[in-house]
Amino acid sequence: MSVGDRTAGQAPTPQGLLAELTPLVRRLSMTPEESPALDERGSREWLVTNGLGGYASGTIIGALTRRFHGLLVAALPSPLGRTMLLAHLSERLRFRDGHSEWLGLHGTAGRLTQAHAARHLEEFRLDAGLPVWRYQVHGAVIEKSLVMPHGQNTVHVTYRLLDGARRIKLSLRPLVGFRPHEAPVDHSPVDGYTVSVRGSRIEVAAGGSMPPLRLVLHAGNGRFAFDDQAISDVRYLIEEHRGYDHAGPLWSPGRFRVDLTPDTPVTVMASAESWETIAAINPQEAFTMERTRRARLVTMADPALRTGIGAELVLASDQFVIRPVSRTEDGVRARVGGGDARTVIAGYHWFTDWGRDTMISLDGLTLCTGRLEEARDILRTFAYHVRDGLIPNMFPEGGREGLYHTADATLWFFHAVHRYHTRSGDDLLLREMLPVMRRIVRAHREGTRFGIGVDPADGLVRQGADGYQLTWMDAKVDDWVVTPRRGKAVEINALWYNALRLLAGWLATDGAHDDAADLEAEAAQVQTAFNQRFWNPATTHLFDVVDGEDGNDDDACRPNQVLAISLQHPVLDRARWDAVLDQVVAHLVTPVGLRSLSPAHAEYKRQYFGDLRTRDAAYHQGTVWGWLMGPLVDAWLARDPGDLAGARRFLDGIAAHLDEGCVGSVSEIFDAEEPYVPRGCVAQAWSVAEWLRSLARTTPPTTPPARR
Repeated sequence: MSVGDRTAGQAPTPQGLLAELTPLVRRLSMTPEESPALDERGSREWLVTNGLGGYASGTIIGALTRRFHGLLVAALPSPLGRTMLLAHLSERLRFRDGHSEWLGLHGTAGRLTQAHAARHLEEFRLDAGLPVWRYQVHGAVIEKSLVMPHGQNTVHVTYRLLDGARRIKLSLRPLVGFRPHEAPVDHSPVDGYTVSVRGSRIEVAAGGSMPPLRLVLHAGNGRFAFDDQAISDVRYLIEEHRGYDHAGPLWSPGRFRVDLTPDTPVTVMASAESWETIAAINPQEAFTMERTRRARLVTMADPALRTGIGAELVLASDQFVIRPVSRTEDGVRARVGGGDARTVIAGYHWFTDWGRDTMISLDGLTLCTGRLEEARDILRTFAYHVRDGLIPNMFPEGGREGLYHTADATLWFFHAVHRYHTRSGDDLLLREMLPVMRRIVRAHREGTRFGIGVDPADGLVRQGADGYQLTWMDAKVDDWVVTPRRGKAVEINALWYNALRLLAGWLATDGAHDDAADLEAEAAQVQTAFNQRFWNPATTHLFDVVDGEDGNDDDACRPNQVLAISLQHPVLDRARWDAVLDQVVAHLVTPVGLRSLSPAHAEYKRQYFGDLRTRDAAYHQGTVWGWLMGPLVDAWLARDPGDLAGARRFLDGIAAHLDEGCVGSVSEIFDAEEPYVPRGCVAQAWSVAEWLRSLARTTPPTTPPARR
């Protein structure tokens, strides 16, 4: 019985839930030539998260190529934030005939050997989104799996002997490197750790406010041998390619030694939690509970997303919805109000929660997946942080207060509230948000921070301030502004018009008819001015910015203009939709998203690669953004609501990409031309959310099963 066939009201059993996850396996067979693929293109990655912002991540071949790669990056209270604790487990096998092998990278003589790290790797798969490695070593088949119990800073790494040997001696050496996860790799200490042992429990501490790393071996036998070892020069290849510090130390307190047999799996549990929390769930329980939780996520989702690629993206979407543990006050307020503090990690590995990304992602991550309570909690969390009519652009790592340098995130808030209310019918939350949204509109009329405010001459919103990048497409290299967008940006004003119309409708329904009429009149002024100022008859597409810093209009063909059609209340005159969409499809559409600039433009860049300066120069000058596929699909269906097949063709690149980058997830950006190499963050919230939402939106409705 498939998920979509369940009779209404029939509660699934845990066994039934797990059975429904059985088809959700993404399998990659390894070939020998893939083993040394450590460059930025060839090293596919995996990611497991814990619902707090913490994670485990690495390359599927086992090499450490990013400073973010580790088995336990814990999400810790302010001011620590996310912190690297356990970087790796070095794994050595000894067979009964005296033969010995390393499973992957290993430390010897103070160095870490990464080349040919996966020479024994036969298969990597995601089983319901959880990583599993299968190795063929000296005639034996060994499987390794990893899980993070939800809501804990804990990781379980389990080894099973499946075939080819009766007993193997397994040696597991934990490699630690305590540091903020985004800190340069040379910030890990090489000494100063202390180690304590109580029975099978090992604690590694580095002093200060950082909690100890707690390690325990869960097996029928085994012991820990003190044998400290410093590895002084671990080299992280992708950090080198990206122009960052790329060499630093790791340290090991010793190693676990245990017999691995077909009947007895071996698990290393590593955690920043208390011993009581660690002991509450054994490895098998943790695995079963996490699999059941994931199955429930799939059953909660839109019916179009309960199988195949849709279900995989539902599981990928779960990586981004978190409780912000570093902001204690948010949690206290939310619980008093009957909810919980929730937010969205914009991307792994280095993003925190960003207002713009959260509001764009809300529909795909929470509404399409049936997580309405979490959507409500996210909106409440950000509404509390509105200051001077702005929601935060982002929250710094480990910080409690947001930074507000954004002109568009606040206007996306109206869009997110509308999507939530449409899906949930939650009038109480809408009434709770109305005073907040009124204050936002008032602040924009009067003018607020960073030069954000309404031009009284035409009602359009302008923005710009020295040293700040206020729109999603701003980019700056040193003192050179790559994409100067000060002035009146096309998407800002499409969002402003949409916000005015939405608020007017809500106020009218709430009985505030005079205020609603004023907003409708203001929106009409904006629409008239927009169509007069942004339409470019010479190019038959929209200007990207008008009344720019130099007094000119920017006629570059960029994807921002799609929002003038795609939003609930499109600001662009209907007669111009065909021309704009024709230009967007001709110049910007790729199989994985929209280019940020037409190839015909003199500043177009084909590839996003190199050091920070080179990358920033290409970030919005052609680089493809996956999230823009969502607005394109919306615009296409706004023009022709019945053309689901025409809109669906834009999603043809999804299946192939799920085998690239971070396997099973969606990258932040891509090169502008074939082969569209994934770049940037390996897993990005708005990319996953908009691909997921677009899949659901372009799936033809099916007749629900008859009640039995």
